[in-house]
Amino acid sequence: MDETGDDPLADEDVYRVLGPDGVPLPDAAVPDLSDETFLAIYRDMVTTRRFDERAVSLQRQGRMGTYAPCAGQEGSAVGSTHALRDRDLISYQYREHGAIVVRDLLAEYLPYWMGHESGTAAIAEGNVFPLNIGIAAHLPHAVGASWAFDYRDEDRVVACHFGDGATSEGDFHEAMNFAGVFDTPTLFCCHNNGWAISVPRERQTASATFAAKASAYGFDGVRVDGMDPLASYAVTRAAAERARNADGEGDGGETPSDGPPTRPTLVEFVEYRYGAHTTADDPTAYRADDAVEPWRAIDPIDRMEAFLRETGRIDDEGVAAARDRADDVVADAIDAAEAVEPDPAAMFDHAYADLPPELRRQRDELLAAVEEHGEEAFDLGE
Repeated sequence: MDETGDDPLADEDVYRVLGPDGVPLPDAAVPDLSDETFLAIYRDMVTTRRFDERAVSLQRQGRMGTYAPCAGQEGSAVGSTHALRDRDLISYQYREHGAIVVRDLLAEYLPYWMGHESGTAAIAEGNVFPLNIGIAAHLPHAVGASWAFDYRDEDRVVACHFGDGATSEGDFHEAMNFAGVFDTPTLFCCHNNGWAISVPRERQTASATFAAKASAYGFDGVRVDGMDPLASYAVTRAAAERARNADGEGDGGETPSDGPPTRPTLVEFVEYRYGAHTTADDPTAYRADDAVEPWRAIDPIDRMEAFLRETGRIDDEGVAAARDRADDVVADAIDAAEAVEPDPAAMFDHAYADLPPELRRQRDELLAAVEEHGEEAFDLGE
């Protein structure tokens, strides 16, 4: 907490485990996890924050393309991913980098942001759908995947991540409706970070909450403090276990929300984006600089560290070790990504089953120019 004691979620009806100071709330149930899992959640958040810092720096240096920062949202991405099983599918938007860190795919993933499609192919091997830039366009596909799991009697669920702005798209409503009608094992993970680029939440919907939208489609919606990694874990775990059970009984009623016995759940993670929407955005154009400060007072990493210290699970040496590990993991990922050999022909692959004549002409012209002038003329591999 900061000196003012401000808590931007103090008056919000959100599920929480940790208070703003990292101490468990009196009526909260701390998830029954091993010491190693508690520490892993902390380490993964620290690594995600470090990756975020380095990625923004790489973009500013011209070493990678436009990037979507995630500082402030590590708790929801990391906590929710730890609550899933390895075989569960994550349908990814573009800001939940913590999910990639938890799945240990950072080195494979980073090439995507440097322009190599191999980065999306690699994360698919870790049961993460290639990230989606089109707003809400991936939601129907996520529901389709979860429906397929159900049809095949596979014990798997799909956690589909998206921002609050996606709820204004038709794809969101179509996916929610289909999931409700066919009772699919889908977790709709809505990241309400206050802004859809420059559009504030109150201009995005007239609903009191985003979670409330679930009732129109016949299933449960729950709001959680997305800057509380343990609350994010608990809500996601309960929703995932209920999704695995056709009768909706889930994990025995431990879900923090009393909802109908259905398999889909809409989870609204209430959090805040500290930085820009992307590195092409200037948040000072639409919000005051000091708007971020109250949210920094409930920073997910600080709260988790305070919890671990208070419970004797970490000390100064452990914190330093987590930061050193984060530096090493991110540095290794950057080295691996920058070692990827560029292939100019790859940008034409998979765009069409049969490349149209005009694109074939452009591809052939580019490859001929590379052959004539050499890769150095195009800064390939630099």
